[in-house]
Amino acid sequence: MSIQMKPARKLRVHWPISAETFHRAAGGDLDALSEDEGVASLLKAVEQFQDLGDFGNYKHVFESTVGFEGFTCAAGATPTLGVVGERTISPTFVFTTYFDAMLPDDAVEGFMHQLAGIHPWELPVIELTGPVTIAAHAHAGSPEGKAA
Repeated sequence: MSIQMKPARKLRVHWPISAETFHRAAGGDLDALSEDEGVASLLKAVEQFQDLGDFGNYKHVFESTVGFEGFTCAAGATPTLGVVGERTISPTFVFTTYFDAMLPDDAVEGFMHQLAGIHPWELPVIELTGPVTIAAHAHAGSPEGKAA
């Protein structure tokens, strides 16, 4: 196997989950994630974009963790969860994937807008990095291989 280092960009989405989904997933019940309506909608949306998580022979590749996100809603906020002026802690599914750093900006904007549009938060936590370097297969006949 030939490995080559390639430039890619990282997309990370923080998605709220129920306490029940959190406990089930943290306990090793991975069906809890596919049975969670919000996580299922995130995964379905991501699968529509072939460039996300494309590692050649492996498609829709992602990493995930469950954890917590905390915030205090300021005056003017219309929170989905929590109360203005009070700290809120939310169980969270953190989804991370990669895509080719050379992907055109309009394609990146397309999936960013779609993810923001289905996210339940008023202001979703969606991180997009500049280029990072990841390992990729060096395909025969393609000097560049597949980056992500």
